[in-house]
Amino acid sequence: MSSNMNELQAVLPAASTRLAGKIALVSGGGSSGPGWSIGKASCAVLARHGATVCVLDNNLDAARDALATVQSLGARGLAVQADVADPDAMEQAVQAVMAEYGRIDVLQANAGIGKVGGPEDIALADWERIQKVNVDSLLIASRLILPIMSKQGGGAIVTVSSVAGLRYLGYPHLAYNVTKAAVIQFARMIAQQYAGQGIRANTVVPGLIDTPRVRTNVARMFSPDDFEAAKAARDRQVPIGRMGTPWEVANAVAFLASDEASYITGTELVVDGGLIGKYA
Repeated sequence: MSSNMNELQAVLPAASTRLAGKIALVSGGGSSGPGWSIGKASCAVLARHGATVCVLDNNLDAARDALATVQSLGARGLAVQADVADPDAMEQAVQAVMAEYGRIDVLQANAGIGKVGGPEDIALADWERIQKVNVDSLLIASRLILPIMSKQGGGAIVTVSSVAGLRYLGYPHLAYNVTKAAVIQFARMIAQQYAGQGIRANTVVPGLIDTPRVRTNVARMFSPDDFEAAKAARDRQVPIGRMGTPWEVANAVAFLASDEASYITGTELVVDGGLIGKYA
């Protein structure tokens, strides 16, 4: 076994069959840089629990990289390329999954972008693009996948928001915060409307998570020239004393996707080390 596989086995949960027979579509399933994004880690964890994992990403190489991890764990899967905000591309991607497997049991809507800036700083074009990727994409995916799940008798949708959708985190991130709040409400509405059709919809709300995007963009706002100092500043914000890992979020995704969460819908699972409970 390679050293990389040894490292992967060390962070993965124990293998199980809790998602055996389920076809999962993970949008934003690749990673924006070296390391593990929430999407890529979720692909691995879903595979670890027996799911067939279809990795969707705007970057086909990133999707293929995540799929290689899925396959290294002995699971089946598919890599598809699509911009989640493009209805035609998403329709083709969903058709590719259906042609290969004939059903979709789990949708993890993970794709999300942001740009720092308050109401006087954010360009309208950036605001609109963030809205399209973070929120409009949910409508696009839902219109394609809800009829499939309804016809097959059920399914689970797990959206990924952020504690930024619940509270101010100390810097202006208006478009991201507003759209991540909308993600939560979108899932709540889907849950209510489709509960009678066996479809559950819930949201995982990550806190400060150590991902490639955070390392490249967000954390450097604390110390632009010193990542370790930036990381330490982020760690100090969290009551537990550290940022979370993508694996800790992925485990929550897998639980909500599984039949173990069969009586859970229309709610949020916050994975934040106690952050939103802080007074200051």
